[in-house]
Amino acid sequence: MLVLLPPSETKSTGGAGAPLDLGSLSHPELNPTRRTVVDALTALAADVPASLSVLGLSERQAEEAERNAALRTAPTAPALERYTGVLYDALDVGSLTPAERKQADDRLAVASALFGLVRGVDRIPAYRLSGGGSLPGLGTLRSVWRPVLEPVLAVDELVVDLRSGAYAALAKVPGAVAVRVLSEDAAGHRKVVSHHNKAHKGALARALAQAPDEPSGVDDVLAVAEAAGMRVEREGERALCVVV
Repeated sequence: MLVLLPPSETKSTGGAGAPLDLGSLSHPELNPTRRTVVDALTALAADVPASLSVLGLSERQAEEAERNAALRTAPTAPALERYTGVLYDALDVGSLTPAERKQADDRLAVASALFGLVRGVDRIPAYRLSGGGSLPGLGTLRSVWRPVLEPVLAVDELVVDLRSGAYAALAKVPGAVAVRVLSEDAAGHRKVVSHHNKAHKGALARALAQAPDEPSGVDDVLAVAEAAGMRVEREGERALCVVV
């Protein structure tokens, strides 16, 4: 099973790992594109005002843009510890047992505008780059990543896709199980959950990482979610809905 997570705009700082080594990352076939994107982002970082404009940041967020200048020299941390925010708070890898953490590292992967795809143990620096953006000289990140990332994600196993729209656009995964989150009021009316859908997706990712037996189909995902106290409904052959 492969569970695809979105990254987060916020990231932890620092880290105990050596500087970025693309050769150490999972999916080495992505390294030529990773190198191209890293080079473009670090070149952009030499001009902070231009970085703020391209990355859609305010002057108060200049430190975020400045991180990109140190991509090759900054300390690194495992990807599942680097990303922060609502989804990763719910995933809470720090509280997993060693056996569960190994399963999380094996089963979960994070979509990344900078690295394409990273596994839990891949050590990466803090950075700022959004999947829906573009970089000077490269164009849209969607156009950069899709040709190389889609073959990597054409795997012969269950894929549970928890990515947000901008990151789902970086690569289509035919046959993946799509998951959406809806809230239900007392009258039974449902509507799409926006910001807080991340917490429920994080909780589902945690349950899938903790499952003693690795899910191999949609029914297995449903069973794991229900055992974790979640209300999940099947909406089609390859679609699930978390109801909150």
